[in-house]
Amino acid sequence: MTPQLTREAFAALGAPDLVYVRPIKAAEVLADTQVEAVEGIAFDPDQVLYAVHRADGARLAVMSDRGSAVAAALAHELAPVSVH
Repeated sequence: MTPQLTREAFAALGAPDLVYVRPIKAAEVLADTQVEAVEGIAFDPDQVLYAVHRADGARLAVMSDRGSAVAAALAHELAPVSVH
């Protein structure tokens, strides 16, 4: 039988500081963001951005390039890995 883990239990597995960086379309970010937070910011919905996520999948940050996403994670003493 395969053990079932909650998101919280999975996130706590040995690496609470582990985050993953993955490409994400601007349209996905815009769909999840309140209008007031993006007023005055123009994105092409097909533009590729880079999101930093906790192990449980929660999005922590979105950057315009992979290097900035990794640098932001490192600046906050997190251990970034790439997902593709």
